[in-house]
Amino acid sequence: MSPVRTPPSGRVGTYHVPVLLPEIEELLAGASTVLDCTLGGGGHSAAFLERGMRVTGVDRDPRALAAARERLADFEKAGQFRALLGNYADVGDAGLASSERFDGILLDLGVSSHQFDDLSRGFTFREGAPLDMRMGTDADIDAAELLNTIDEVDLSALLRAYADEPRAARLAREIVRRRERRPFATADDLVDAIRAVLGPRSGAPDFARIFQAVRIAVNDELAGLERALPALRDRLTPGGVLAIISYHSGEDRLVKNAFRDWSATCTCPPKQMICTCRGAPLGETITRRPTNASDAEVEANSRARSARLRAWRRAR
Repeated sequence: MSPVRTPPSGRVGTYHVPVLLPEIEELLAGASTVLDCTLGGGGHSAAFLERGMRVTGVDRDPRALAAARERLADFEKAGQFRALLGNYADVGDAGLASSERFDGILLDLGVSSHQFDDLSRGFTFREGAPLDMRMGTDADIDAAELLNTIDEVDLSALLRAYADEPRAARLAREIVRRRERRPFATADDLVDAIRAVLGPRSGAPDFARIFQAVRIAVNDELAGLERALPALRDRLTPGGVLAIISYHSGEDRLVKNAFRDWSATCTCPPKQMICTCRGAPLGETITRRPTNASDAEVEANSRARSARLRAWRRAR
C-alpha cells in the first residue's frame, strides 16, 4: 500500500511546533516502524508518516490525542498510524503488546505549545491561570493541591532539586505562610510568593523555572522517565534508535547516564577482579554531546531554547 501523503502544511500544525525536527528525521531515517511516546499534536509523527513509516503514537493527554488523530486521520484510515492513550512510562498499559518492537522510538519530554497556551490547563504563569499542570488524567493531584498540602521540608527539597533554587528553604517557608492565610488557587498566588522571596526584579525566567519544578512534581516526571528508559530500550529492534529530547537538567542527566551505562562494555565496580556483568555493550551512544536547537529555530520557536537531544542505538 502506498503511504498516504499530507500537504506540506501538515508538517507544522497549530497544536504544537515539533522541536529539532530535521535532527530527529536524520536520526530515524532508516526506521520502518516508529513509536512516538509523546505524540502531542502529532508534529513529529506527521513527518515520519510522510516518509512512509508506520507510527504508533502514545500520549497521556486525551485532548492532545484527539487533536493528533484529527490531524493524522488519513494515515489512521490507511492503517499506517494508530494512537494510544497512556503514559510513556508504562507503554505496556497503553495497549502495546509485550512482543512489539520498533526501529525508532522518540521521547519529547516538553510540554506542548497548546498546553502552555491554553489558560485552563494551568501550565502558564499568566495572570488568572489556575494552578493545575496535570498532563493527563493519571496525575493524582493538581499543582494547587500540591502547594497547599506538601510539607515545608519536602517543598524545599523539591524546589532545590527541580528548580536549582538557592533560596528554596525561604520560598517554601513563604508558600506555607501564605497558604495558611489563603489557599493557593491561581498562578498569581505562586508568582506573588516568588516575588516576595526573590525580590521585585524577579521575572519570567525565575517564574518559568519554579513553575516547571512544580509541574515535574505534579506529573512525577523524573521517576516516570527513570522507569521508562530501560523499558523503551528493550522495545527497540536490533540496530534501532532511541531519541530523547529533554528540557530540564535532571531529565538530561538521567538520559545521559543511562546511555553511558548501556554503551559500556563492563558495569562491574572498578575494584572488582572478575567481571560478573553482561561483559558487552548493549549498544552505542550516537550523540556524544547533546544536540541543541539552531539559532534560527530558537528565533522561530523560543520554547526550543532549552531543548537537548540525545540518541542511542541498540546493538545488532
